[in-house]
Amino acid sequence: MRRRDEGFTLIEMLIAVVILGIIMVPLSNVVIGVLRNTDATSARLAESHDVQITSTYWAQDVASIGTRDTANPLSPQLLKSVETSVSNSGGSYPCGTTGTAAVRFISDNIASGATPTNSLTMVAYYPVAVGTRFELHRLRCVGSATPVSDIVVAHDLTASPTVSCNVTCTGTGSDVPTSVTMTMSLLDPKDTGTAYSVTLSGQRRQT
Repeated sequence: MRRRDEGFTLIEMLIAVVILGIIMVPLSNVVIGVLRNTDATSARLAESHDVQITSTYWAQDVASIGTRDTANPLSPQLLKSVETSVSNSGGSYPCGTTGTAAVRFISDNIASGATPTNSLTMVAYYPVAVGTRFELHRLRCVGSATPVSDIVVAHDLTASPTVSCNVTCTGTGSDVPTSVTMTMSLLDPKDTGTAYSVTLSGQRRQT
């Protein structure tokens, strides 16, 4: 049998190109949509990761609020145990080397074996400017203003976080706050999507 060698006609070629174009347009849209969704998902995961870390620390720090007079550590009356918008060297319980803390929590640490004179533990949340954004640092000081740890708990904040209490934050005695909230707004590192606003809440232990 002799093989045919005519090949494709021009009309057949044009029909194949048209069909291929019809297939490729929706397929390209699907691929682009998947890539966009992947970026958005990665952005939300980055923001969610920071929120989860900050929330964990925040809950335990607020729960630990409470310091008593070192001359009478068994007194049921609490001294001022929360300070807001305070410089690192300002307030009653300095902690850190520079900057202004959005909030500072003070608690007793006698259970760990410390003596009343060096039992204070201070935990301060500092927003640190990085370009046009802020990083939220959690500093911990024990018995002095020198931090024993400095952890970045959140990145790419659009502004310094705001802190509020159920009563006056700087109250004493029965007016020491029993709940403290912090609101912060984050963006992902690639600036995709809109800012993600979240409010963290913590409850002080009453016993």
